[in-house]
Amino acid sequence: MSGQLGIDPVETLEHELGLLALQFLLGSLTITPILRFARINLLKFRRALGLLSFGYLVLHLMVWLVLDQQFRLDLITAELAKRAYLIVGLISFTLLVPLAATSWSGAVRRMGAKGWVRLHRIVYLATLLGALHFVMQEKVWSPESLSYLAMAILLVGVRLLWIRAW
Repeated sequence: MSGQLGIDPVETLEHELGLLALQFLLGSLTITPILRFARINLLKFRRALGLLSFGYLVLHLMVWLVLDQQFRLDLITAELAKRAYLIVGLISFTLLVPLAATSWSGAVRRMGAKGWVRLHRIVYLATLLGALHFVMQEKVWSPESLSYLAMAILLVGVRLLWIRAW
């Protein structure tokens, strides 16, 4: 088991948590296309996938803030000023906060179904920004990161087409 996190365990942990967050987020967006095209109903898993994504995203951010930047405001602001992908990632995270906060059934009743659905469409922008964050953080774009971005664009594009068709 020892040494599996590589030469920079904090960076490895940070990247793995971020990737898991993106994978769960993309997984939550695949539920409706699976229902529409394959007639397999996995809707009961969508909320759990979204919340898992948010949980891993919080861990990803905490590893960066606590272990990498050591809560030093000077380091954090310097990194934010120097690396645009961090701003993109923080915007994506910020967009997901109200979605996680309103993921409980009572929020749907209180907000009304229409308002809740409108709010939760923010997930499309947050997903695109999350995938863009993943691509931008690499020094050399890999087929893996580009495939995640392509998957995000495809899933969001299909959803936007369906919304326009209504």
